Amino acid sequence: MDQHTLTNIIYVTIFLIGALLFGFGPIIIVKLFSPSSHTRNVDNRTGQFIECGMEPIGSAWIRFGIVYYQYALIFLAFDVDILFLFPVAVAYNSPQVAGRDFAEMLIFVGILSLAVIYAWVKGVFTWEPKKYLHQ
Repeated sequence: MDQHTLTNIIYVTIFLIGALLFGFGPIIIVKLFSPSSHTRNVDNRTGQFIECGMEPIGSAWIRFGIVYYQYALIFLAFDVDILFLFPVAVAYNSPQVAGRDFAEMLIFVGILSLAVIYAWVKGVFTWEPKKYLHQ
């Protein structure tokens, strides 16, 4: 094997070892350092819903408005779409393709604007107070 191929194999091997450590490292650290005397199995609490180790207060069945999820999905969609605009903004300096890039960016932002208008027409951005039957 020549030197270039051997160097590439070493780089791939180091990357693979790093990826495995990154994936399995937290699991190994938790197994090594977590206290095993206070688990739910020892305390006979296997049926208890637990997230942070504290005693739960009240019921876990709480109603959340769908508006929170709609806002989160819209934010996520536009956040990812803005990430697509960064490479175009970086390549926008080139005078050879400036007009084409600007037109593509306008089309992209126009499609995003149509999504905002659609969400607005559907009433996603209106926040109405919840009305429950028992009140």
